[in-house]
Amino acid sequence: MNSNLFNYTIRIADTCLILGQRMSEWCSNGPTLEEDIAMSNISLDLFGQANGFYEYASKLDGIKSADMLAFKRNEREFFNYQLVEQINGNFGKTIVRNFLYDAFTLLFYTELSNSKDDTLAALAAKSLKEVKYHLRHSKNWLIRLGDGTSESNQKVQEALEELWQYTGELFEMDEVDNELLKTGTSVDISKLKSKWDEIIDSTLKTAKLNRPKDSYMASGGKKGIHTECLGFLLAEMQFLQRAYPNAKW
Repeated sequence: MNSNLFNYTIRIADTCLILGQRMSEWCSNGPTLEEDIAMSNISLDLFGQANGFYEYASKLDGIKSADMLAFKRNEREFFNYQLVEQINGNFGKTIVRNFLYDAFTLLFYTELSNSKDDTLAALAAKSLKEVKYHLRHSKNWLIRLGDGTSESNQKVQEALEELWQYTGELFEMDEVDNELLKTGTSVDISKLKSKWDEIIDSTLKTAKLNRPKDSYMASGGKKGIHTECLGFLLAEMQFLQRAYPNAKW
């Protein structure tokens, strides 16, 4: 098994799964019926992306199924970005979290679709169609909330200040990224930062929001180090598989 390729693939799958689970929590709780449906559909998109990458990781592993990878690993065995595991909070906070991630993912999948690994390239190209909508959704709402009432502006500004510390990790390269970069398999995510900054800065300006200052940046998601949010999420998400191992419908 190519351990670097497996690790790279499962990181992407984990990030999609965890954000998908977070977005599923909005089902029947959206501020309007239209938004309830929109956020539920985004959740389904993310689950679909996760499944594609898990299936590939399962093939690379040769032993564990996609379901086993998703439901039978512990917190320290997940390698998603810390940003996506943060709780939904109010609607504005969810929008801020998703916008920061969506802007990155659009750039990431665009580059990954050119990977020398045909499967990763195909999965990225397929996901890119959905991610374009995800970014449009979160960006439009961020502008509406930022340039809305004083209360909505305050709430999304507070969310920005709280979540900003988790954005630095998005652009960190490690040994897995660097090794696969040599074969044209991975993406040099450090080079995405300037384009991400452009998307963020232009949107925040339109939304009349202030970009937080770069200070402490949390890190470690790709190494299995997480905030307390992830443990509670996994306990709920994995309950059925843990309580009834190998259960069949």
